[in-house]
Amino acid sequence: MQQRLLIINPGSTSTKIAVYDDDSPLFAETLRHSAADLACFRDVAAQFPFRRDLILEALDAHGVSLSSLTAVVGRGGLLRPVRGGTYRVDAAMLAELSRAAHGEHASNLGALLAHEIAQAAGGVPAFIVDPVVVDELEPVARLTGLPEMPRRSVFHALNQKAVARRAAADLGRAYTEVNLVVVHLGGGISVGAHRRGRVVDVNNALDGEGPMAPERAGTVPSLGLVHLAFSWQHTLREVGRMLVGRGGLVAHVGTNDARRVEERIAAGDEAARVAYRAMAYQVAKEVGRAAVALGGQVDRIVLTGGLAHSEMLTGWIAEQVEWIAPVAVYPGEDEMAALAAGALRVLRGEEPAQVYGEAGE
Repeated sequence: MQQRLLIINPGSTSTKIAVYDDDSPLFAETLRHSAADLACFRDVAAQFPFRRDLILEALDAHGVSLSSLTAVVGRGGLLRPVRGGTYRVDAAMLAELSRAAHGEHASNLGALLAHEIAQAAGGVPAFIVDPVVVDELEPVARLTGLPEMPRRSVFHALNQKAVARRAAADLGRAYTEVNLVVVHLGGGISVGAHRRGRVVDVNNALDGEGPMAPERAGTVPSLGLVHLAFSWQHTLREVGRMLVGRGGLVAHVGTNDARRVEERIAAGDEAARVAYRAMAYQVAKEVGRAAVALGGQVDRIVLTGGLAHSEMLTGWIAEQVEWIAPVAVYPGEDEMAALAAGALRVLRGEEPAQVYGEAGE
């Protein structure tokens, strides 16, 4: 039986949608929202009817009836920590996302919109796939030197898991049969140690762990950060923005656009070259840490994300880590295809759907 899936991926200023017939996209569209469009809403949850109506209008414009859908898939939002997989949208998930129990983000609308439209389509299943809060850390990976500050697992789980499955297939093996180090290179950078289908360690790019990135500072000296925060020269908000948004390449060379950095390097800008090379160096060191988490048994090192299009950056990283394992590059991140694939694995009986209301803390 052919599966027709509606995919919904809400972002801060857009809602990406797509309709897939099995693995093939029928259409994909980005519904953009201006600041004026969103100014009248008190919070993200209040945007729900506005975004829902735009999605329904787009489906109508493309001639896709709700009755033709067999499932609806939303981008997973900020939930409590869960193991990886495809989750049925249930009452517990909807309740927590509706009140932003674990933080407010546009992606929280993914499950809410998927549920509403799935109900309107005759009660077809609604799913989310590998949300950013996927947590499969080993117990020893959670501890820091301060019991009050355990490590959290927040990373690019959707893309990392999807590309890991692709890399395993290219090796002729299942994801649950291989050990991989997966590096997501984007505005933030996360490096995951994938041991036989579980991400047993990963840097928390959201909280500032790991290598510096185009707009994130990454790990910085702890006492230096404390002195900066208590210097009274900056507010807490300003320090936060220095770490996330204005750190990394932005702080060193004034831009988060890798293409501009490479243009400057080509023009002889030594400061840009050193900063870009330092980012590659820090990524390589994080790959080494992940390899330790896998006991040195690494089948592939996988580079993915938007910055993986940069042959300069991936080349520098590969030079420093290919002694650990062969390096494979899968540029970009096709989130819509990853969401569709997650739902299809459940609908085809290849894996069971996870139930959020039954998932442990």
